Amino acid sequence: MITAVRTWITPFALLSKAILQNSWSRLGVQNGSGWRRAMEIKGHGTKFGRKKEAAIAALLTQRNIEEAAKSVGISPTTLLSWTKVPEFQAAYREARRAAYSQAVARLQQGATAAATTLLKVMLDQGTPASVRVRAAECVMNHSSKAIEIEDVEARVAALEAAAEGSAQGR
Repeated sequence: MITAVRTWITPFALLSKAILQNSWSRLGVQNGSGWRRAMEIKGHGTKFGRKKEAAIAALLTQRNIEEAAKSVGISPTTLLSWTKVPEFQAAYREARRAAYSQAVARLQQGATAAATTLLKVMLDQGTPASVRVRAAECVMNHSSKAIEIEDVEARVAALEAAAEGSAQGR
């Protein structure tokens, strides 16, 4: 169990700087010293910006604020005050989105195996009936949700095409 957590956290920690730089780019802050300055408070040098980067990575990988602050070498009170700064909040939110996106991508890689497992359980006569019913229910729910998503995607594409045609006609 610890190995599984560590294998997910370790690659993520290595990506944290790239994620943070990407977050700043999306916020319109230029790469280089400018994006660091956006996180600094007057009177502090660039070390303060690096600490905030590390704090965001720690918030994503540690169990709580106290552990995150300790791993970065700051007090929990300082970290709590940083979490109230809008720029810090935006960067943290973007980093969380990136982490979540990576987790979803990882789950999608296992979707084929999960579907195969569900179908095997559903069709296995040796499996208790209640488990087979639950597997069948799960397959039906996911199938109907997939159809709904495809329908929504088709409707959005049609609306976008109509809007684009309308905009070109003006």
